[in-house]
Amino acid sequence: MLTTTMTIAAALQQGRQQLFASHSPAIDAERLLMQVIECERTALHTWPERRLEMTAQVAYMNLLKRRQKGEPIAYITGQQGFWDLQLEVTPDTLIPRPETELLVEIALTLVESTSARVVDLGTGTGAIALALAKERPGWQIEGIEQIASVVELAQRNGNRNQLQVCFKQGNWCAGLQPGVNLLVSNPPYLDPQDPHLQQGDVRFEPTSALIAGSQGMAAINIIARQASQILHNEGWLAFEHGFQQGEGSRELLQQLGYRQVVSHRDLAGHERVTVGQKPIVGE
Repeated sequence: MLTTTMTIAAALQQGRQQLFASHSPAIDAERLLMQVIECERTALHTWPERRLEMTAQVAYMNLLKRRQKGEPIAYITGQQGFWDLQLEVTPDTLIPRPETELLVEIALTLVESTSARVVDLGTGTGAIALALAKERPGWQIEGIEQIASVVELAQRNGNRNQLQVCFKQGNWCAGLQPGVNLLVSNPPYLDPQDPHLQQGDVRFEPTSALIAGSQGMAAINIIARQASQILHNEGWLAFEHGFQQGEGSRELLQQLGYRQVVSHRDLAGHERVTVGQKPIVGE
């Protein structure tokens, strides 16, 4: 039985050793210890000689074991940063990722109006909708999500970050009134046979938010077709997709009559976001 406990420095070293297989063992160890002793990162390095209480050490070791098994840090801690927001996450939602910030960046350039109507389809944690609300407080933003418990989670994230977004339960564009200036989405886009489903954090995330039929294009197809009916005449559609789906996404939008169809690349050089503008009626 343990009679003495580790210092913060020793605990972090232990964490790095146990999580050697992680892509970021040092960061993971810090986040888990911060969760246990409820402190900021700076405190870990300001008082490295501070000893943990026994209950804290046991809790920390239990979290390290969960991470060793591959469970995502975001699910263990129940939170994830996105844009400059701190979001609650649960295993019912996708974990917001840095790559999706590209969609936010592009969306912000598409509409000049300070009072635009914007809809985020499949909002999940509300990450995209809330990031847009942070940057454009005058926009009227809705977040649509199929699962009631996730709608409630997104609303909690809105309250937590003191941002005004109307989160609703719904099925893609069904029931939305026409006249949307900007429609954004990070829909399911992985093929059911995609090998990435057996790797990393994705193994723990909800398959309903990851997988789509028609080689991953089914949800994108539905959104593109429905969006053409609810967008304002010069409204924009912008969505994230897989790194091999840029060409297929452009072809789809062009076939549906969208104008100014363009795919944007992420920092890794992969086509990640495609946008298109609804045709002006009568053209």
